[in-house]
Amino acid sequence: MAVEDTAPRATVSANVAEPDRIAFGLTFRQLGILGGTGLVGFGLHRTFGPVLPPPAWMIGGALLAAVAVVMALGRRDGLPLDVWLRHGFALSRSPRLSTPGSARASAVAVVAGKPPVPAPLRSPVTRITPSGVLTSEGSAKVVIASGTTNIHLRTGGEQAALLEGFGRFLNGLTGPAQILVAAHRHDLTAYAEAITDRAPRLPHPALRAAAAEYGAFLLDLDADRDPLRRQVLAVVTGDHTADSAVRALTGLGVEATVLDGPAVAAALAAAVDPFSPAVPGPRAVPGTPITLRSTP
Repeated sequence: MAVEDTAPRATVSANVAEPDRIAFGLTFRQLGILGGTGLVGFGLHRTFGPVLPPPAWMIGGALLAAVAVVMALGRRDGLPLDVWLRHGFALSRSPRLSTPGSARASAVAVVAGKPPVPAPLRSPVTRITPSGVLTSEGSAKVVIASGTTNIHLRTGGEQAALLEGFGRFLNGLTGPAQILVAAHRHDLTAYAEAITDRAPRLPHPALRAAAAEYGAFLLDLDADRDPLRRQVLAVVTGDHTADSAVRALTGLGVEATVLDGPAVAAALAAAVDPFSPAVPGPRAVPGTPITLRSTP
């Protein structure tokens, strides 16, 4: 007798985050855009009506109404179109880099030919210990790096077990937590160079040729495509909570480790400047002297 294996399901309203509909199936924001545009058009026609012929007012009114409808009803990247345009305009006028400093130091005039002055960085993180404990908003927090698993490839029973394990992870938290899932560009040059350097030491000519071909393939892939790597970080409060969180995530079949101080500093540096490739290797913890030993 075959046992039906059904995946666990939960009913969630599709419009749980949608604003309330006020009238005609439109929200207050949409009514404000359409009504405001109509009032502006009516005021212009009443003030400057004799200046233009009626056909010109009809064409201008139709264009203005079309723009208002698109702005009120259009969406892009999950946001209303007017909100998306406002964010894009603010992003285009804001600095792309942030560095520690004051607003007075960042107000220096930009010299022609040099990059723009970055904005002052006001990070909520005030301290990072060598063990990886960071102080933010007056409380100690720990960053956990976690792997991923594909739940859609599991059976119904396995999916239920994974959901139950993730529930144990959430129930084990004793304070505020944050889960960050980000995609960064993955540089394949180092892997290709390592394969190419080790290829001549392989025992068989066919292996050497295959390794050289594979290294060239990685270089072409890095140049022609945009390879990405996924990073999952969980920020939890307290060392005890971090230990239980690591055990709960490990029980899900994913690798989870608590980041030390240099790894936390590298993660924060990547978050500050996400448009540039990450610097390889760990970063020094703030307050730690950096020494350089030169070799003859």
